[in-house]
Amino acid sequence: MSSRRMQKVTYSLPEDLIDRVRTVVKGGAAPSYSAFVEQALADRVRRAHEEQLAGAFRSAASDAKFLADIHQSVKGLEGGDVRGDSGDS
Repeated sequence: MSSRRMQKVTYSLPEDLIDRVRTVVKGGAAPSYSAFVEQALADRVRRAHEEQLAGAFRSAASDAKFLADIHQSVKGLEGGDVRGDSGDS
């Protein structure tokens, strides 16, 4: 049994979706209706988070100030290693 704290919630869903969930759970897709819904919600939350990150990366990739800052940072690292050692020991 999971040690995570669970909370009972109520959602309204279309009847045909509920019927399809019942069918796939009875077919072995998940051990219970709750487990199936939990996994479906977790998957959608993960995808939404990934979409948000992708949007942030797209914005950064078109931000001239950000790109100039990255270019300057990389330029500062050239010729030495990440620790800033010049290799003159």
